[in-house]
Amino acid sequence: MSRIGKLPVALPKNVTVTIGQGNFVVVQGPKGQLQQQLPAELQIEQIGTEVHVTRSSDAKNHRALHGLGRALLSNMVTGVSAGFTRLLDIEGVGYRANLMGKNLVMMVGYSHPVEIVPPDGIAFEVDKPGRQVTITGIDKQLVGQIAAQIRGLRPPEPYKGKGVRYRGEIVRLKAGKSGKAGDKGGK
Repeated sequence: MSRIGKLPVALPKNVTVTIGQGNFVVVQGPKGQLQQQLPAELQIEQIGTEVHVTRSSDAKNHRALHGLGRALLSNMVTGVSAGFTRLLDIEGVGYRANLMGKNLVMMVGYSHPVEIVPPDGIAFEVDKPGRQVTITGIDKQLVGQIAAQIRGLRPPEPYKGKGVRYRGEIVRLKAGKSGKAGDKGGK
């Protein structure tokens, strides 16, 4: 059995799960509603305040889908009840972020500001000096994708560490040029 797949998904208060035909799952909670088509090879059933995911056989692809299906369901329940957050830090002289309405405007070393329009279900927050961006939403995959796109605008470079990085990300800095002091071209 999959160690992750055999764990039941506990449903908090105010969260309802509707399992439709072909494993089309709709999860509703205080923060919103998520829906996803889970693999048809899985059996999903709600027993009281828990949802159990089981597989039909021990075939290799069924074993692989077992943990995946349970993790997707768990992320949906967590998203509609608590939500997900991703923090980005901006390092570098002149690098900063601002909010214009709901849009995120970033100055990250280009000749023009870069504007990012949030998709539905995503919200941006920027701290006062403009050095930290918080991305929040109920869909874990979408929050991570938007964070990766923002980081991709200017990933941290290895010599000075300038760029956009995840909170807690460690950037290993390389040594710069190391010539001998006072060397005048081989004399």
